[in-house]
Amino acid sequence: MQQLLDHIPAALLVIFRIGGLFVYGPVLASAMIPARVRISLAFLIGLSVYPLLHATHFTDINLQLDLWLLAPLVLMEVMFGVIIGFAAMLPLMAIQVGGLVMSQQMGLGFAQFYNPAMDDEADILGQILFFMALIGFLLMGAHEGMLLAVLHSFDHVPLGAVTVEFSMVTLIAGLLLAAFEVALRVAAPLLALIFLQSVAMGFIAKTVPQLNILSLGFPLRILAGMAIIAGGLVVINEVVLEGIEHMFVVVFSWIESLDG
Repeated sequence: MQQLLDHIPAALLVIFRIGGLFVYGPVLASAMIPARVRISLAFLIGLSVYPLLHATHFTDINLQLDLWLLAPLVLMEVMFGVIIGFAAMLPLMAIQVGGLVMSQQMGLGFAQFYNPAMDDEADILGQILFFMALIGFLLMGAHEGMLLAVLHSFDHVPLGAVTVEFSMVTLIAGLLLAAFEVALRVAAPLLALIFLQSVAMGFIAKTVPQLNILSLGFPLRILAGMAIIAGGLVVINEVVLEGIEHMFVVVFSWIESLDG
């Protein structure tokens, strides 16, 4: 019995580090999944991997079953998992922001509804692109990559050794800049087309004053926008996959830099 109790502190820290993915990670932290199911999954995954981790990493770790000692350690472990989950969510958020920008320029910004995956309001184009990116995220096994990133972290950051470092701020800032770049790359072709279309309609309005530009311009803008989005889906797909791959490269490099 005493030997079983000795495993509880380390097992709890493993569960909470993995559980951070269920706070902000794509799919795992979705509001469509009941909280009880997410908590149960975190415990199930944590208990499943604990025996292997204990045999290879935790043989020299001695943790006491004390609430006051474990509370700050649990908080840091959860924060570590949340950072990895947030980093994985950034490319998907970037695609949604790119869709929002395109919707505003096309005149579809008023068509908004609730996005259960993000627990927030979203426009129709951003919603479509978000779910397309989410499908790509799942097809390339990125949800498994998140879990592997957390498990890989035990090789470089022992239990109870997570600390707040400047590298965390650098990681998030770098990924935010990369996400902003992805959003611009997704929206840039349509923004350029809308700009040229607005200039052309301005010339037409000056040349033919009798023509009602307002009634003609909005349908043309929507049709032109839909055409360039349909034609650029292959490029958008490449941008999404590249953004997700870059995110994992940065996250794994950051984890390895924490060694020692």
